[in-house]
Amino acid sequence: MTEPSAFPFTRIGLGTGTQGNLRRAVSDAQAESVFQAAWDGGVRYFDTAPWYGRGLSEERLGRFLQGKSGWTVSTKVGRLLSADAPPHPSQEGAGFEVQGGLNVVYDYSYDGVMRSHEESLKRLGLDRIDTLFIHDPDVVGVGVPELMKGAYQALSELREQGVIRGFGAGMNEWQMPLELLRAGTFDTFLLAGRYTLLEQASLPFMDGCARRGAGVVIGGVFNSGLLANPRPGANYNYSAVPEDVLGRALRLQAVCGDFGVPLSAAALQFALAHPAVASVLVADHKPERIRQNMLAAEVAIPQALWETLRAEGLIEDGAPVPGTESAPATSKDSDSF
Repeated sequence: MTEPSAFPFTRIGLGTGTQGNLRRAVSDAQAESVFQAAWDGGVRYFDTAPWYGRGLSEERLGRFLQGKSGWTVSTKVGRLLSADAPPHPSQEGAGFEVQGGLNVVYDYSYDGVMRSHEESLKRLGLDRIDTLFIHDPDVVGVGVPELMKGAYQALSELREQGVIRGFGAGMNEWQMPLELLRAGTFDTFLLAGRYTLLEQASLPFMDGCARRGAGVVIGGVFNSGLLANPRPGANYNYSAVPEDVLGRALRLQAVCGDFGVPLSAAALQFALAHPAVASVLVADHKPERIRQNMLAAEVAIPQALWETLRAEGLIEDGAPVPGTESAPATSKDSDSF
């Protein structure tokens, strides 16, 4: 198993769903300005997917990376794009402002994964993809046994041949990734929204990854923007925030304010503190916000802030915080492999 630190992920990566017109259409020039802001800030890891704008994100990212070196790219498998397929119900309300006749076909089979890899290479126009993530199989009811027979076999073969550096799964929940971690030899997972300053119920999975030497890329570090600006009407998990969740976010903001620390800075740095974390993704449609996030990752945070958050029950006891040594697998069930 490759250690997470051996993978060429930068500490902060860029999630490119927004450059696939997530929630709003952006021009090619706007997308490039975000890529450039991230690149200028030292980002060399970029995550994309066929799902993001039905190929648009991959195409835009590939054009930006032409002629550049030292980058790392991950994309996803399990969702093929086809002009011949009818629209899948999952496309309704998916949040991407896209035109054109390409629709999604879910395919986590061996052949489907091989085809997905080839088609992503063509859209990107690159000579390699470093990491492939199995994309949200739980959303369409595909279970671990089916994945191990199909997608896992294809990805293992690509890794053994040196075509990709590694593979894993990318999801918005942690339970199935934990099952996969126990079922096979995975290099890296992408977990969105489930290990953040707001919630750490995924600690069994996170600690398990640390024990097994699997890296974790953290997406959704601001919980759909809630930890960037907690307020009534804010989004959480792509919908309106429940009152109890908003209350917790406001308590986090109040403690951070007492120490003169932006909540966004605490959110970024908290996620980076877990020993399994290989990178934390930021994303936006405005380059200035990418630059703000890069600065937030470097804000000096006193140790007393983390101690206060823990004392007030706002951080799980087993969750590592910046500035402290933490042995992995301190949470319940994290060593049950």
